[in-house]
Amino acid sequence: MRTVAEHQETIRALLAPLAGRHPERISAISAAHITHRGRVLAADIRSSMDLPPFDNSQMDGYAVRSADVAPGRPLRVAPRIAAGQSIRSLAPGTAAPIMTGAAVPVGADAIIPIEAASPDSFQPEDDARRVVFTAPVAPGSFVRRRGSDVAAGALLLPAGTRLGAAQWAVLAASGITDIDVISRLRVLVVSTGDEVTAPGQALQPGRVYDANGFAMAVAVAECGAEVVEVVTVSDDATVLRAALTERATGADLILTTGGVSKGTFEVVRDVFENGGVTFESVAVQPGGPQGAGRATSLGIPVVAFPGNPVSALVSFELFLRPVLRHLHGLPPRRPALVAPLAAAVESPPGKHQVRRARLDADGRVQLVGGPSSHLLQSYAACTHLVHIPVGAFSLDVGDPVEIWSIDD
Repeated sequence: MRTVAEHQETIRALLAPLAGRHPERISAISAAHITHRGRVLAADIRSSMDLPPFDNSQMDGYAVRSADVAPGRPLRVAPRIAAGQSIRSLAPGTAAPIMTGAAVPVGADAIIPIEAASPDSFQPEDDARRVVFTAPVAPGSFVRRRGSDVAAGALLLPAGTRLGAAQWAVLAASGITDIDVISRLRVLVVSTGDEVTAPGQALQPGRVYDANGFAMAVAVAECGAEVVEVVTVSDDATVLRAALTERATGADLILTTGGVSKGTFEVVRDVFENGGVTFESVAVQPGGPQGAGRATSLGIPVVAFPGNPVSALVSFELFLRPVLRHLHGLPPRRPALVAPLAAAVESPPGKHQVRRARLDADGRVQLVGGPSSHLLQSYAACTHLVHIPVGAFSLDVGDPVEIWSIDD
């Protein structure tokens, strides 16, 4: 058997050439929150303008020349300045009512909040209006200076930034219309087995609904990749070859589940074993049977996982998820910590066992479900994966174990 680390390196090496793909140019003014959610910048973006692009008021109040303001000295009220109006000038001895975000007039160097004025509310416009302030004001008070957020030409967002709400906001505020992001890998997900039925179809006796196709598609998408299609095929090599010929065009990776062990109906192994893909046993439970290689007939990398649902999910976490996320500029590793076991546990000799768990109120690891690879509901109910390394075949209450947080 090969070790977990050895198979991890096999997958990394297999997919390493995909790191050289060209970035994708996308429109930053499209429906970014839907179409481009979570994309990662492929290159630095520098600001094309100052932000803010002009001095503006931090609050509703009066724009003044600070030298004109003295306690009890009345100033003539100038015309109001609303947000969005062009930049004006302020005459000496006057104070202009100004709204939040409005451009500070030329000549003004401070804003006095309306609450600090007398009267303390804006009055109807009248040439005879006067306003009085009870205290002097320092130059620059409540003024948002031009370029105080970012100056034109400065780094706006560095390469590797994942684009969320705030990042899209600053792109929009800067008038950026097109950006380069890391291109998405296109993954064809293939779920195999005579017993597998696609959801939506009538379930016949002796058959099960396809959980793996759904699970792998969602897991792939969470890594930033694009799912080309989810295909469910029987244990017929001719059917699988035809499906791959028809649907794999344009895919960067084929991800299969099922048909990789040493039984009679191992369709993935039958199709790929003499065509560039190697099948081996890995010292891990669940998920021992694994396949990986570049399919010579298609010229596409293939990663093949076993068919039991928990085996497929654990295999994805151990072998493919870190590589896919790295290739999309995302943090590759799950948050990990060490915590004590709440109950004793045994692990098969010579294997790295992965169990499902939750943390209790005292921070102890409470196992959820047993080690069997068909216990899908217990996987769905857990928040952590527990790693019991090779050689640790019996652990007691309180023994420390490494756990990965998957509750994201």
